[in-house]
Amino acid sequence: MEQADARIAYKTCPLCDGTDSIEECVADCSHHPLYRHELPKAQRWLRCRQCDHVYVDGYFSKEAQDLLFSGGHAYQTPGQEIENTRYISARMVEVVCELLPASTGRWLDIGFGNGSLMTTAAEFGFQVVGLDMRESNIKLMREYGFEAHAIEFEKYKPNELFDVISMADVLEHMPFPKVALRHAHELLREDGLLFLSMPNSDSFLWSFLSQKKINPYWGELEHYHNFGRRRLYSLLEECGFKPLRYGVSTRYRACMEVVAQQALDLEVDANDQS
Repeated sequence: MEQADARIAYKTCPLCDGTDSIEECVADCSHHPLYRHELPKAQRWLRCRQCDHVYVDGYFSKEAQDLLFSGGHAYQTPGQEIENTRYISARMVEVVCELLPASTGRWLDIGFGNGSLMTTAAEFGFQVVGLDMRESNIKLMREYGFEAHAIEFEKYKPNELFDVISMADVLEHMPFPKVALRHAHELLREDGLLFLSMPNSDSFLWSFLSQKKINPYWGELEHYHNFGRRRLYSLLEECGFKPLRYGVSTRYRACMEVVAQQALDLEVDANDQS
């Protein structure tokens, strides 16, 4: 694989299909822990003039993605730092339980990483299922006794609906977030909850880090999108969700947490990516 073949260029804005985007910045990603020489050393960020979304100019090909998923951060391995992250996960589950009519049910965690959110939700009484793209993570979680599947979320077709779906620092990794959110809408029971966390580019901290040229997310190799709270809220509403709660995430720097509720039926635009 040549570096030039690693990314598939977006033909339009991945959120609104706008065709007028300008360059926001170009960042070095060669120091990222998962960087391989087969991948481009820099990533170019664009800003859509139509909806103001900021995204990388292309997403990784299947070959490049497989190369990335062949490795992983140590803290993303099931069981790693599980005691410390249990406290963080417990607060996340408590936030959801406050908004859920019955604090039990089925919980789907997408991109479960070290498994802390899954295992803590189970501790609270939820029946949990996890998705992750790293086969080694799936193997470990199954050994720990949990249901886990190595499959792209958009292709996952469960037999039962869920009361809660969590995407903790996951949506920014997905090439086409609108497709993922609409699929989440389909998999939730009536009035089910969606939990999201990700960096907030509308925050003062984000701007401060960028001004000081120490914002780590511009060189984040695995991210395709930089969401701000405003654009995320409008996207959620477009995809049939009503944002209920905003909070500051303690998982990573400059991050936000949003809980949204399934709000309405959708007619999927035939022009959307699939």
